[in-house]
Amino acid sequence: METGYIKGLSGKVDIKSLTLEELKQLIEDLGEKAFRAKQLYEWMHVKRARSYDDMTNIPKSLKEKLSENCDYVSLKSVMVQESQIDDTKKFLFALSDGNVIESVFMKYKFGVSVCISSQVGCRMGCKFCASTLDGVERNLLPSEMLDQIYSISEITGEKVSRVVVMGSGEPLDNYDNLLRFIKLLTDENGMNLGQRNLTVSTCGIVPNILRLAEENLSINLALSLHASNNDKRKELMPIANKYELSEVLDACRTYFEKTGRQLTFEYSLVGDVNDTDEDARELAQLLKGINAVVNLIPVNPIKERSYKPTDRTKALAFKNKLEKSRINVTIRREMGRDIDGACGQLRRRHLEEK
Repeated sequence: METGYIKGLSGKVDIKSLTLEELKQLIEDLGEKAFRAKQLYEWMHVKRARSYDDMTNIPKSLKEKLSENCDYVSLKSVMVQESQIDDTKKFLFALSDGNVIESVFMKYKFGVSVCISSQVGCRMGCKFCASTLDGVERNLLPSEMLDQIYSISEITGEKVSRVVVMGSGEPLDNYDNLLRFIKLLTDENGMNLGQRNLTVSTCGIVPNILRLAEENLSINLALSLHASNNDKRKELMPIANKYELSEVLDACRTYFEKTGRQLTFEYSLVGDVNDTDEDARELAQLLKGINAVVNLIPVNPIKERSYKPTDRTKALAFKNKLEKSRINVTIRREMGRDIDGACGQLRRRHLEEK
């Protein structure tokens, strides 16, 4: 059998990460009839079968060949936390190698949004984030990213209308798998999510922002900004030691020029750290002329750090100062605060308890 297929954790072909064209080639390599590829693809990405056993119109002989040659990713739900404040649910999923990842279900007036992880852990080291405290274990496969969405949809019975790659991990640090995930998620033969309903968040890996700008996609890009100048950004985000803020913003401008998609700048408000009047003035000056919206996020406190969120009054004052400078700005509705809402919190607590 051809060896160029994407591999799963066992070294076998990762069948749920294959495009339809690749699946057709796999079926041919296995000596099966071509129409089986479309059937399999539909079972995986439309009907969301949890195993080969669920595929009622696939012959036993083919299932045996597939089991022998291919991994079938199907995440196991370990824990679900439901907020008592809103409709947010936080999921902890087990992977086949024993690692765990987390994903978030959020219900809004416009529909259901799911926030997924792209890595087990994270290597970026942002000071206020629980995801990065133990570093990165490994990249997630495209199938493992997809199955977070499929599993949540199955468990909740809700149709997912928006996806945000903003959970644990840095998506652009897992670039090739991210691109394959996007292709599968937005494929008209599969879930068929509109590209404009997909947002990818990055802390600012400049070369990969520029690569993404050339991919002919219309997905939304969100930059984790979190500071109004380079020195303060270095204190909060080690990535700023590698890429100057001016470089990052130039890359974001290029992304907008190439795609026409409005940018989002994520700004976690940390009490007495980046929420002063001077920060607001600097931020307004920094973003002048950029077609973007600033999303202010009162930081979710984690016990390993002393950072605290900016209080509501001060956050509103910060927002007003930006608006006076004609910056589009929102304050993100705080969701899931009572269920380890910050990235990485639930996974870390689970690992500590184990």
